[in-house]
Amino acid sequence: MSEWKSRTAVITGGGRGFGLAFGRALAAEGAHIGLIDIDADAAEEAARSIRNEGGAAEGLPGDVTDEARMNAVMAQLAARHGGIDLLINNAGLHSEAYSKPITEMGLEKVRRLFDVNVSGLVTCTLAARPHMKGRVGASIVNISSSAAFLGGRMTAYGVSKLAVAGLTLGFAGELGPEGIRVNAIAPGMILTETIREELSPQSKALAKSMQLIDAEGAEADVVSALLYLASERARFVTGETLRVTGGMAAGV
Repeated sequence: MSEWKSRTAVITGGGRGFGLAFGRALAAEGAHIGLIDIDADAAEEAARSIRNEGGAAEGLPGDVTDEARMNAVMAQLAARHGGIDLLINNAGLHSEAYSKPITEMGLEKVRRLFDVNVSGLVTCTLAARPHMKGRVGASIVNISSSAAFLGGRMTAYGVSKLAVAGLTLGFAGELGPEGIRVNAIAPGMILTETIREELSPQSKALAKSMQLIDAEGAEADVVSALLYLASERARFVTGETLRVTGGMAAGV
């Protein structure tokens, strides 16, 4: 029997992309999925697609920067299902509009980026924590990015995702005594439908030229990493950011 049978996973930014892919994979393993998305229609449509495949899922509208709403959503899901076993902090701003130097973007745009990508992660983690504390196998997986590990070529987006890696380590230390593991995944250039539409051919070519493996990254590669980090197989792994980049962000 799958270790996810009758367990509850909450995924922010769950209406599309990685969030939906994570939800489908975990639902196929028997988990109940809560998909939170600022786009209420997308959240419900994603949940419906999982239910149509035989899984258990519900879509919940919510902005990860809204503390009161996140507290209410986490409490609602925990009350219905007895607690929360896995939180995936996936929601984030990631278009090319945010992949620019901070000096070009200006304060207002940078503040919005950090509100979602950094403060949103803190908000959701604190909201879920009371419902995860002490649960066997409880785990949080944050979504960082290879853009966090590009040194002097880092954009504002990359800096926000470097903060995600730092928060992952910080929360691992704080929540470890409560039985909650905290890890992160840093995807490289994963050619989802959204990325294919958003990234210019030049950006795609540049990213691929930095890889050590001559292959295209797929959604399934990131899903596999998620299933490992959230599982009992990774019971002794916490505070880590796993780079799934084809070597693009390799380093020591």
